[in-house]
Amino acid sequence: MAYTFNFYFLTFTLCMVGFTKKSIGTLTLGEKLKRLRSDRRATLLEVSRMTKIQVKYLEYLEDGQYHRLPADVYVKGFLRSYADFLGVDENILLKLYDKEKGIKKNLEKDKNGPPKKLKPVNVSSFVFTPKKIAVVAVFVLVLTGLYFLWREIGSFASTPLLAVLSPENNTEVSGNFTVASGVTDKDDSLFINGQPVLVGDDGKFQENLTLQSGVNVINIRAVNKYKKESDASVTVRSDYKENINQNQNQNNSAQNNPTQNSGEMQAELTVNSGPVWLSVQADGSPVFSGTMLSGATQTFTAKNNIVIDSGSGNATFVKLNGKDLGALSATSGAVHGVTITPDGKISAAAPASSADTNASTGTADTSKTSTSSSGKKTKK
Repeated sequence: MAYTFNFYFLTFTLCMVGFTKKSIGTLTLGEKLKRLRSDRRATLLEVSRMTKIQVKYLEYLEDGQYHRLPADVYVKGFLRSYADFLGVDENILLKLYDKEKGIKKNLEKDKNGPPKKLKPVNVSSFVFTPKKIAVVAVFVLVLTGLYFLWREIGSFASTPLLAVLSPENNTEVSGNFTVASGVTDKDDSLFINGQPVLVGDDGKFQENLTLQSGVNVINIRAVNKYKKESDASVTVRSDYKENINQNQNQNNSAQNNPTQNSGEMQAELTVNSGPVWLSVQADGSPVFSGTMLSGATQTFTAKNNIVIDSGSGNATFVKLNGKDLGALSATSGAVHGVTITPDGKISAAAPASSADTNASTGTADTSKTSTSSSGKKTKK
């Protein structure tokens, strides 16, 4: 009996051993890489040295942390180098990588829920067509024309701008000199006591004025192209007084001692029936350029000569070292280059240019610099 029981027990045991199932799970890519590397008894450092792959990327591959790896093109290059090192088919590793990465993407989508619906973008139905562009262009041209028409009407109806900055009204100056300055419209014509004055491109004007002793009235007038006028009047009192007795004594002394003043000449210019524009040079150097009001007097000294340009020759009178030389010319009109020397000689005035003639008759030569009827040069 004992032998029979042992026989059946042994037979049952062998049967149970023969029918035992072995559980074999599917390895992931990382697990396969680890197992293959372990079979070769290689460390990650050795693999990195042989494949030129950073250790951290090898760890990410074996741990399945694909989201920490660089772009797929680099990862697939890593797998090819790793497969070559392990001696396995690279295509198996690449296919397994693509499969596992796709599975992870799907799992992440399921976690995040269904995709959000995109809001429709409202696109305007308005489209520029040639017809619409033409309508807009015509509209702009009409507006531009109306604007310029409004400006022209405004200029025609309104008086020109005129602001006198200096001198102030009812002021008193020491001496016989002042400066008239101000602002007007750049295209306007400006006159000071009837004398034309140049206006700059910015509308500013400035003119030197020689005053007579006592009260001087300065009338400033601006005229636009529509003949509209703006006027301003400024009164200036000058305390300039000539010591006639002193001058006469000096002149007599100079005549009695001709050698005393032989090295210097003194010319006194006076304007009657002014205003008159004057330009004076002493020994070749400019010493004055401006307008002298009626009755005003200026004195200039030089060693060799004094050259005078005057807007009105018969209204400009000269005294040289106290001696009355009379007017610069016997006729009215502008004179240029009148030269006075120490011996009292006055050279003949240069004839008026064609520009002077045109200006005095009301015509202008726009091709070159012209001179106004007062003799002042203005740039056309």
